[in-house]
Amino acid sequence: MLRKFLDSLEPHFHKGGKYEKFFALYEAVDTGLFQPAELTKTTAHVRDGIDLKRIMISVWACAMLAAFFGMWNVGYQANTIIAQSLQTGGTAEFDGWRHAIIGALTSYNPASLWDNFVYGAMFFLPIYLVTFVVGGIWEVLFAAIRGHEVNEGFFVTSILFALTCPPDLPLWMVAMGISFGVVIGKEVFGGTGKNFLNPALTGRAFLYFAYPASMSGDTIWTAVDGYTGATALSVLASEGVQNGVINTASGPLTWWDAFFGNMHGSIGETSTLVILIAGVILMSMKIASWRIVAGTLLGMMATATLFNFIGSDSNPFFSVPWYWHLVVGGFAFGLIFMTTDPVSAAMTNVSRWYYGILIGVMTVLIRVVNPAFPEGIMLAILFANLFAPLFDHFVVQSHIKRRLARG
Repeated sequence: MLRKFLDSLEPHFHKGGKYEKFFALYEAVDTGLFQPAELTKTTAHVRDGIDLKRIMISVWACAMLAAFFGMWNVGYQANTIIAQSLQTGGTAEFDGWRHAIIGALTSYNPASLWDNFVYGAMFFLPIYLVTFVVGGIWEVLFAAIRGHEVNEGFFVTSILFALTCPPDLPLWMVAMGISFGVVIGKEVFGGTGKNFLNPALTGRAFLYFAYPASMSGDTIWTAVDGYTGATALSVLASEGVQNGVINTASGPLTWWDAFFGNMHGSIGETSTLVILIAGVILMSMKIASWRIVAGTLLGMMATATLFNFIGSDSNPFFSVPWYWHLVVGGFAFGLIFMTTDPVSAAMTNVSRWYYGILIGVMTVLIRVVNPAFPEGIMLAILFANLFAPLFDHFVVQSHIKRRLARG
């Protein structure tokens, strides 16, 4: 029935039809629900079991693993703080439509899976919805103007951008950030496949520099009104690791706590375990490049170890071991989902090693040497995006020279 309904509408969206300007929107809905009408059927083509749509859906599904854990963790951190406040004689008075719904559905119990998940969902889902709607409008607008189809790449951009946001980021900022990422980071260069910067990171970088108070600091990471608590990465920058733990505002944080994701942070960036599981899936499907991942880890480990040997009396970040760099901040999330972007990353196998190593080195350099910016993975990836074409150029030229020398 749905197939017949769409077929009946199709003539109105073709050239000369009443809604020809909206063909890109119709095509996106049609191919999203059903198999495209144009298929490769002859043996004259090289075919694979995975195409662009399946790649994007696979990345989106893996990112949803981080999203589900992120929603639970946002709720768990908030409900734990609320429960502690009530135990010490405090109050739990909230304003806003979110808490009206949360209060009707939950009892703010941190031991309840339902209470934690609902609490986190009421902060993540509005961010994701605004990201998807606003970004989708820009995608359809540019596709209609150019006469192109809507590309599935935005499914990935939308979920990755939403997961890098703090849980209480104002929704109007979310709209501005994804608009900047899609328009300036991708569409002005010609759309998917022609952009040299990761659009999700471009949007987040815009928000960070335009509205730093809403993207960094001690008050934005937990969805509880008036609560102040620095992230583990901020504590590392100021105090380092003491007796094997990080002394955060909510108590000592062990490496295993950080690895499993029991800490404050951006919605989808806290659980290294969940992110690595997603990474194994993507690399086993050959969607994510293991060379980029390995190169990034190698660059991070080598640089962090070098700083450990150098040491510093005034900067405790010099003494932070590489395995702490892995589990705090957004390193793991950037490692799996951002560095391996098939458009903005390096393309040749050899250049992928250089590309990854550059990201790992730059991440630790920014974290350790720059006291004003304890998180370095975002800027490191954007910086490496600029060098990816250069790495590919030199690798291709070296291959050409080698073949010419062989005659």
